[in-house]
Amino acid sequence: MDVPLAHLDRPFDYLVPAELNADATPGVRVKVRFAGQLVDGWLLSRGDDSGHTGRLAYLEKVVSPEPVLAPEVARLARAVADRYAGSLADVLRLAVPPRHARVEKDVRARAAEAGAAGAGGDGPAAPPTPGSGPDAASDPAGPEVTPPAASAAVAASAASVAEAEPAGPGAGGESAGPVAPPDPHGWRDYPAGPALLRALTEGRAPRAVWSALPGEDWPARYAEAVAATVAGGRGALVVVADNRDLDRLDAALTATLGAGRHVCLSAALGPARRYRAFLAARRGDVPVVIGTRAAMFAPVDRLGLVAIWDDGDDLHAEPRAPYPHAREVLLTRAQLGAAAALVGGYARTAEAQLLVETGWAREVVADRATVRARMPAIAPTGDDPQLARDPQAATARLPSLAWTTARDALRADRPVLVQVPRRGYLPAVACADCRSPARCPHCAGPLALPSAAGTPACRWCGRVAAAYACPHCGGRRLRASVTGARRTAEELGRAFPGVPVRTSGREEVLAAVPGGAGLVIATPGAEPVADGGYGAVLLLDSWALLTRADLRAGEEALRRWLAAAALARPGPAGGRVVVVADGALAPVQALLRWDAAWFAERELAERRELGFPPAVRMASVTGQPAAVADLLAEARLPAEAELLGPVPADAERERMLVRVPRARAAALAEALHSAAGVRTARKAADPVRLQVDPLALF
Repeated sequence: MDVPLAHLDRPFDYLVPAELNADATPGVRVKVRFAGQLVDGWLLSRGDDSGHTGRLAYLEKVVSPEPVLAPEVARLARAVADRYAGSLADVLRLAVPPRHARVEKDVRARAAEAGAAGAGGDGPAAPPTPGSGPDAASDPAGPEVTPPAASAAVAASAASVAEAEPAGPGAGGESAGPVAPPDPHGWRDYPAGPALLRALTEGRAPRAVWSALPGEDWPARYAEAVAATVAGGRGALVVVADNRDLDRLDAALTATLGAGRHVCLSAALGPARRYRAFLAARRGDVPVVIGTRAAMFAPVDRLGLVAIWDDGDDLHAEPRAPYPHAREVLLTRAQLGAAAALVGGYARTAEAQLLVETGWAREVVADRATVRARMPAIAPTGDDPQLARDPQAATARLPSLAWTTARDALRADRPVLVQVPRRGYLPAVACADCRSPARCPHCAGPLALPSAAGTPACRWCGRVAAAYACPHCGGRRLRASVTGARRTAEELGRAFPGVPVRTSGREEVLAAVPGGAGLVIATPGAEPVADGGYGAVLLLDSWALLTRADLRAGEEALRRWLAAAALARPGPAGGRVVVVADGALAPVQALLRWDAAWFAERELAERRELGFPPAVRMASVTGQPAAVADLLAEARLPAEAELLGPVPADAERERMLVRVPRARAAALAEALHSAAGVRTARKAADPVRLQVDPLALF
């Protein structure tokens, strides 16, 4: 049932009245009477008897005869709920988009027309458009509909998930027309690349962690992996971080597979378009689904490949309970469904490195000679030789090396990318006299300047501080302490007059820019692709990334730098990258050598030594101090569990961390979920937030 209470996270049996017998098939949405209220639910199975010894109520309504919840997705949702100490109802809310009645009616009508027109024939020669394929309403792997007195389970048990067999290659409908195996030419720079495509074409389930080369056309490589999977008679699911990446992958798949063979799933599509695409995938009209985080639970017929690009991007982490990560959901899916898995990116996370070191996946990397031929020339500004030439480089925001590199690229009629970690104009200011940070007189939040002629305003409460006076020295003049992307664009526009200046960030994200001379100022993740590649890439304000109080600060800095540097031309073609940082730092060393695997191995070893994820499983418990203590007192934690904290989470809440070895991860999740169930059963007033393996620990 769709009830977000931990103690109700279990199956409930209901009788099916005769009038609902035909429509009450596994996977449909239903309404049931529970505790005197009409609540939503999911019908997952039908049976002849029930283990419940009391009186059974009847289903009140079948909301729609469309079986939107596939059996394999239901098993996956149960496994994800168990992994993240959450409830099945919360996961299903993420897995199945809200119903759009008009779209559903239109899809069913078109399916009926197509079925009538194609009766007795071989079907249309052209690929079907989304939503127009055959009606796949019946569960291909489930039992026949049982008599009216049979019971219907509204939720799946954990035991059924553990015992379930993965869907076989013959399950589901047929896709239109054969797909030829792709040319492996694009993967030949990676010694294991052609073998990966061959395994996908042959219907096997390889698992790979791919480190992409600089300048790699990753959407084309993913499209080739998908085409190999489809050529082998199976479906594929690819998840990317944002809609800009989704658009690039969409274009690559259309060029490789042709139109009508895949759908895009993203929350940005809007309710109607998203639901139409979801139904096309659920009915087996298309063999391929691509999308952002919202697509990680998408139903795919005969799933043969799950893939994720740039798994270190925090957009892959779901902000709603139970807070699953797309990478972990896809890997669980591959495990349950015997599907291939591909984790790719320019950088490599510690989690991906763990897959390689445990033998769960193999790495797909290029040899060092190929890497050196493809990478741009990368130089730091904080090493000893550079400081000897330019003593001011240690403190300058744009050292002479960065300035001359940009000037040379512009003179060669090539674009220059400047990555700035902070958006806005001056996101933080300080007293010009004593250098004390300028704080809001009302809430003590940081003051910021929105423009050159703007008035200081608080970034927390939004109040304007027009008459600001420093509480330490009384000074009224302000200076920049942190420079944002718009101020950087203004300064560089003055430094290079006559050169077009474009910004790409939160307000407007550019997808691509022309290949001629021009300056592009972008925040991390918003860097546009340049025609022919950038002549120079400048990575400014490295301290803002490296000095964050975060477990993943170094990993995240390297990921952002590699993503920007990958857009530069190769070194032999004039591509140069300047990082304003000390060359002795480990993330900078990894960037200079373009060796993400080395850094990931080093990072994982350090976390293993210190007892941090992914070497261990960790959960955070956040809430009012009394509520946190109450939940932990109820929890039957494993004997190996360590409690860390408490520490303040905000003004009123605190947080405790619970750490266990990875072998005891399931026991930790079960203990926390059971304790949460005890609290909801007794109607505890103060909520507690449970999060397993949170991205932010500090």
